Parts: sequence; structure tokens; C-alpha cells
Amino acid sequence: MSPTSNARFPDALPGSRVPDSWDAPPLRWGIAGPGWIAERFAASLQRHTRQVVAAVGSRSQERSRDFAGRFSIPAAYGSYEELADSPDVDIVYVATPHNHHHSVARVALEAGKHVLIEKPIGVDARQAEDIAGLAASRGLLAAEALWTFFLPKYDIARQLLESGALGRLVTVQAEYGEHFEPGHRIFDPELAGGPLLDLGTYPLAFISSVLGVPETVHALGTPHPAGVNGQISAVMDFAGGAHAVLNTNLFGFTPTTATIVGTEATLTLDGSFNVPGGFTVRTADGRELRYGEPPGDHVAGLHFQAAAVARAVAAGKLEVAERPLGESIKTMRLADELRAQLGISFPDARDSTAAAARTI
Repeated sequence: MSPTSNARFPDALPGSRVPDSWDAPPLRWGIAGPGWIAERFAASLQRHTRQVVAAVGSRSQERSRDFAGRFSIPAAYGSYEELADSPDVDIVYVATPHNHHHSVARVALEAGKHVLIEKPIGVDARQAEDIAGLAASRGLLAAEALWTFFLPKYDIARQLLESGALGRLVTVQAEYGEHFEPGHRIFDPELAGGPLLDLGTYPLAFISSVLGVPETVHALGTPHPAGVNGQISAVMDFAGGAHAVLNTNLFGFTPTTATIVGTEATLTLDGSFNVPGGFTVRTADGRELRYGEPPGDHVAGLHFQAAAVARAVAAGKLEVAERPLGESIKTMRLADELRAQLGISFPDARDSTAAAARTI
């Protein structure tokens, strides 16, 4: 979403270029991991698209059958391997816990299936790079299901940035905090718990998509009594003098806003910035443009990513323009740098300190 030129501030906002999800050619989807986000994904596809939810797979046959019954899915499997081998599945949506994204995606790709992998695409950049390499070698599409970047409001914001309407970018601020009840998986160290991958992916991806790769990063962390990291704050600087400020925590709710400050105008996304909703663009001399959209939930928004993937597969593409794999890898490298500075370790993640030091 980086700016490309200086341009006159527009008299009106551009229109969204996101097509109607109903128009996307249908794929036969297999869902790996029948949890909370998978429920919303299935409901969104069935309500807003012609996509077919053909099968569900889990390590528990009982959980798969229960999920299939609730969403009228014809096939339920007791393993991810069976799901990936199903001849009635074109693409696997990986909705397992974070530390299984990489392994389940590999199972699907090795079986010849395209994959849409819930964010984060892996627990570190190495896993993201491995998925990208395997998908390319098999001629299959792989994408990260960071649904925010597929929303119509982000397409409009992207056009403003690409036109240079904000001027030279100087600051990006993004934050996301939330309260979780005891017992939530986010407090489990064995499931890569803590805010970084659950909540922090959103502000990290937002910052890196707007400003690119930082030259330096300075991170602070606070532990949580449950044994995971509880809060991360970071400041970053970029070539040309731009700064970014990030916070993510699991101690309590925050406004969850994001702001891009340019020399000509400031764009502020309403909280929560990662879901359907509005934003405002204001100039220093008082001109204002408003994108109005009712705040929406996952069911209202997850279908856009599925439709984008279906269009890309039909066109023979191996990536989606809204969230290219290079962007996913870039975000994971930044997350690796934060982990390295704060001493955070995740299961199945190799020591990324050296790699992060070379890329940030």
C-alpha cells in the first residue's frame, strides 16, 4: 500500500474495485480445524458466496461430524490427511491453532490442493518461506487469510496511498488490545500463545504493508502471569525518516485504531481497524473525506478473501494481489525480530534471531 507519487488531494474518494463475492467462480473447500474462526468462515461463505464447503477435517472424527452437521457439509474426516486426499476438495482452508498452520498446509499442498492459511501463515518467517516454496514448486496457490486486506475499505485506502494523496508518509500508528477469559488458548505457551500472532499480526501487517521493512526496531515486552508474553510495544524507523508505533496486549481492550500520517493528509481507520467499518481522511487545511460503512463482523467480511482466492485460482494465479506471499513473509520477519529482542519462543519455531538480524 505504499505511495507512488505526489498528487492533488481528491475531491471525492475512489470507489472500491472489489467485485461482488457472488460473482466469484465456486471452489470446493475443505476446512481443516473446526474451531471458532472456521465456524465464521463457513457461515460467511454460505451466506455471501457460491463457494461450496465440501468437507471438514480434524484430528477428532466426532468434532468433524458435529461441525459438518451444523453447516450441512457432506463429508467429515478424522484426519487432515484424509481431508487433503479427498477428490471432492479443491482447496484447503487451514484454521488450526497457529503452531499447526505450517504442517497442515504442507499436507494439503503435498496432496495437490491449493491452500488458504489463517493468519499468521506460520509461527516464523522460515515456515512462511517453506510454504511459499512448496506451493510454487507444485504450481499451487497459497495465501494467508489475513481477511482485513481483502475488505473493500482497504482497497479504497490502497488507492489513496498509491495516488500519493497523503503526500510523503511520516508516521504510521497501529494497536490492538483485547481481554480474554482464563483458559483461552491465547494463554497456552504450547499453542504459541501471547498477543503477537493472534492480535499483533494485524498492526504488524498494516505497518509493513504501508512502510515496508524498517531499518531499526526497538521493542518492549511485558510478561503475563499465565506464562506467555502479555504485551509488546515497538517503535520503528524507515528509510526516508518515517516512523511507526505499535502496541498489542491481551490485558484489556483498546480502541484498535490505525492511522497513517502524511505531509498532505492523515488517514484514520475507525476502531476496530481490522474489521469492516469506516475511515476518515483529513488535510491540514480542514478538508475531509469520509468513507462510511457500518462496523461488521467476521461473517460479514471473511467471504471477500475466499472470493479473491477463487478468482485467482480460476485465472491460474499462484498468489492473490491483496496479500502476496512476499508481504506475509515480510510481516513474519518483523514478528521474528520482535521475538528475538524480547526472548519469546514458540513451539516448532527454530531460533530466528540470526535471520531477523539479517533482514531488519
